Amino acid sequence: MNPKILIIGACGQIGTELTQKLRKLYGTENVIASDIRKLNTDVVNSGPFEVVNALDFNQIEHLVEVHQITDVYLMAALLSATAEKNPAFAWDLNMNSLFHVLNLAKAKKIQKIFWPSSIAVFGPTTPKENTPQYTVMEPSTVYGISKQAGERWCEYYHNIYGVDVRSIRYPGLISWSTPPGGGTTDYAVDIFYKAIADKKYECFLSSETKMPMMYMDDAIDATINIMKAPVEEIKIHSSYNLAAMSFTPTEIAAEIKKHIPEFEITYNPDFRQKIADSWPASIDDSAAREDWNWNHKFDLESMTKDMIEHLS
Repeated sequence: MNPKILIIGACGQIGTELTQKLRKLYGTENVIASDIRKLNTDVVNSGPFEVVNALDFNQIEHLVEVHQITDVYLMAALLSATAEKNPAFAWDLNMNSLFHVLNLAKAKKIQKIFWPSSIAVFGPTTPKENTPQYTVMEPSTVYGISKQAGERWCEYYHNIYGVDVRSIRYPGLISWSTPPGGGTTDYAVDIFYKAIADKKYECFLSSETKMPMMYMDDAIDATINIMKAPVEEIKIHSSYNLAAMSFTPTEIAAEIKKHIPEFEITYNPDFRQKIADSWPASIDDSAAREDWNWNHKFDLESMTKDMIEHLS
C-alpha cells in the first residue's frame, strides 16, 4: 500500500522539490501539497493542492480526514534570519504547527510524521568541529530555540504516546530550483544566481565562515529514506545529525571561478554573521549512517558543477 501523504509548506525551498520527488515515487494523486496561499507554480499545478494555514488545527484535521492521510511532512517554518525580525510569530508558527500534527498522530488520525530540525539547535557553547549527535545545545536564535524545543516535544510524544515522528537536523541547503528563503546559509544559494547574472557577489558573511552544507538532492533523499526506514531502525526520536560537506565563502567562490573565471567576491558581514558564528563548522552524522544507511552523493565540486549547469 502506498502512503497517502500531506505536505504542509509545500511551496517552500524544501517542500517544492520534496513534493515532486514524492509524487514520482508514490503517484501524483497520493501526494497532497498544501501551503498558505495558491501560487502559480509547478507544485500547485502538477497535482492535488489545498490552501491551508499551518496554525489552524481544524483545517489540517479536515484535510487529513478528507484525503485519508497516513503521513504528514510538516515543512512550514520561519527560517533563521526572517525569524529574528519577528520572534513572536516565528515561535507561534514553528511550535504550534508541530503541536497540531503531533496531536493528530496521538489521536491515531495519522500514522507517521516528518518534521525537520536544523543545525540551528546548536549554539556558541557547542563543539564547533565534528559536532556530536549528543552535545551541549544552547541555541541563541529564535529559530534555533524553536527547533530545539520541537525536538524535545517530538521525543516526548514518541515516548509517552508512541507517536512515530522522524526528524533530521538539516545543515545549510543549496538548490537551483527555488530562490533563497531567508536563512543564514542562503548565501551559498544566492552566490550562484549572482555569479551567473552579474559575475560578482557581495557576501553577508566573512570570508572564512565555515558551515555545514548539503545539496538539495541529498537532503530530499535523506528525508524520503528516513521515512521509508523500518520503524526499528529509527533509534533517535529527537532528531538525527545530517552532514555532507563543510566550506567557507572563500572555498565556494574558488570553485565557482573554475567555471566562471571572471567571478569576483567581496565581503560585507551583517547581522547574519553573529548567527553563523553560533553554529557548527562540521557535523558528525555517524548515527544516521549506521541506523538507516544515510549516505550523501554530492561534494562541493560536483554540486557547483550541477548548480551552474542548471542555472545557466
